[in-house]
Amino acid sequence: MTAPSVRPVSEREARQVAEAAREQDWRKPSFAKELFLGRFRLDLIHPHPMPDPEAVDRGEEFLTKLHAFCETEIDGARIEREAKIPDETINGLKELGALGMKIDTKYGGLGLTQVYYNKALALVGSANPALGALLSAHQSIGVPQPLKIFGTQEQKDAFLPRCARTDISAFLLTEPDVGSDPARLATAAVPDGHSYLLDGVKLWTTNGVVADLLVVMARVPKSEGHKGGITAFVVEAAAEGVTVERRNAFMGLRGLENGVTRFHQVRVPAAHRIGPEGAGLKIALTTLNTGRLSLPAMCVGAGKWALKIAREWSVAREQWGKPIAKHEAVGAKISFIAATTFALEAVVDLSSQMADENRNDIRIEAALAKLYGSEMGCLIADELVQIRGGRGFETAASLAARGERAVPAEQILRDLRINRIFEGSTEIMHLLIAREAVDAHLSVAGDLIDPDTSLTDKGRAAAKAGAFYARWLPKLVAGPGQLPNSYGEFAPPGHRDLSGHLRYTERAARKLARSTFYAMSRWQGRMETKQGFLSRVVDIGAELFAMSAACVRAEMLRTQGDHGAEAYQLADAFCEQSRIRVEELFGRLWTNTDDLDRKVVSGVMSGTYAWLESGVIDPSGDGPWIADATPGPARTDNLHRPIR
Repeated sequence: MTAPSVRPVSEREARQVAEAAREQDWRKPSFAKELFLGRFRLDLIHPHPMPDPEAVDRGEEFLTKLHAFCETEIDGARIEREAKIPDETINGLKELGALGMKIDTKYGGLGLTQVYYNKALALVGSANPALGALLSAHQSIGVPQPLKIFGTQEQKDAFLPRCARTDISAFLLTEPDVGSDPARLATAAVPDGHSYLLDGVKLWTTNGVVADLLVVMARVPKSEGHKGGITAFVVEAAAEGVTVERRNAFMGLRGLENGVTRFHQVRVPAAHRIGPEGAGLKIALTTLNTGRLSLPAMCVGAGKWALKIAREWSVAREQWGKPIAKHEAVGAKISFIAATTFALEAVVDLSSQMADENRNDIRIEAALAKLYGSEMGCLIADELVQIRGGRGFETAASLAARGERAVPAEQILRDLRINRIFEGSTEIMHLLIAREAVDAHLSVAGDLIDPDTSLTDKGRAAAKAGAFYARWLPKLVAGPGQLPNSYGEFAPPGHRDLSGHLRYTERAARKLARSTFYAMSRWQGRMETKQGFLSRVVDIGAELFAMSAACVRAEMLRTQGDHGAEAYQLADAFCEQSRIRVEELFGRLWTNTDDLDRKVVSGVMSGTYAWLESGVIDPSGDGPWIADATPGPARTDNLHRPIR
């Protein structure tokens, strides 16, 4: 049996592959899903869920050790300078048990909750973001997480103890010509007796250069006795035929051990297959439901650091007779950093605690946290650079060389930029969340707008949709957000009044649901092509979720007597800022340049505006846009270097 060749994939086929990988059912409640349906279920997140005291003690004990290690054993400037994490640093993290933070204690891990795992990533990431990325790729999407959910007991016994203490893992999905469209996946796993023979090339393999164990997604050809389809495997990085062909270099995360990995006739035991054949994408997406929380957690860490630097610098730096923080243009940026960092921590901690409790479906919440955290984190870093002025553009090494504090503001901007691409780009996250947000509509009206559906099925769908909308639409007319005393517990004496923000959120959720319905009525089957509209719907939902989380966190801190008044003020500031963004997004739902933009894009692609490109020199080198990924033996030395 030979490996399948790469073939063109139609748009419809690509959608079908992605749709088949989705979790089809909603067995547990979801605050964010209800929010997009116009139902503001504050009871699902308030009172704020609280962690188990024993889990808190265990988490705090580890954070104390990790903090000491980060302060004394991690040299972030050296990692940036040498573009490499020293082996002794990684070995030190292994000794601390950092590789097994999320792995159950019965397998030698620390058994931390998602909340404390995220706090640890924020801490390590603040010391150096490349280290945070290494630990996150290992545990959030590498071998431990898919095995925890889908692995057999034999696989858990064999691999989890290694991952907890000694072995670094990586997740390999992307290929040179395959990004967020897995239907084009070319890496093949051909059945051969009780094994599979793996052939293909994987790109951007975070941790791949130093990994000991790999999760590899490959396509199994359909044959007698084999269902086939995209399938997940655990592969030994040292297996014969596995070659790390190069270590990639990037604008940020310079210590990242990310490479290109080739598989040539790599024999993988069938016992190392995770789940059944064809379940690979479902496994990947399910793994990411909580795995995505690691990136916004590190954005929270970056926000906290940015706030510290902004505070210290804006007090020390004076212009025109007063500290720059006293100038409104700079002060507004500082307020944005402080309020947004508070909201990001609220979103991440709330989503993480719900993940720990496992009583809510958080697939949308986690995706919103990733989307919102990565976007706002970049804005925070950019504002910090602006506050620092020329010093923000100057490297920390250059600042130190001329006798000033080595503040790596430009580095954090470069390091955070990848988060808008990692684990689902912003554009893909918009589409993924939009698909989940309109799931209820498609469940009742999908056949009605599908051009391939028969008239009989359309008739049944029309009756079903009519019954659903007859019950649903009237509930979008009025709600608690129109009652002046609603959410009164968020207006305690002596604090800012947050109840108005929650009433606004309730009204906005209903308005968002009405807008989505109007759009589906107007565009029907063409709705999926209206990516600009869908992106704005998702962005509104993200802001409403963040506002809700910020208010709930402020109230939790108040009841605990932990900076309650200050938390209320930060939540109030964030909500005021967020409401301005929401109103702008609502306006842009219907007043935008989407149609004109499509015409301009067609002109650009056809060369109509090529004359506009004259007068410059293109400094790009020669070579193909996409590297050749033809299966076959390696033609370079193996750059794999396991760390021991």
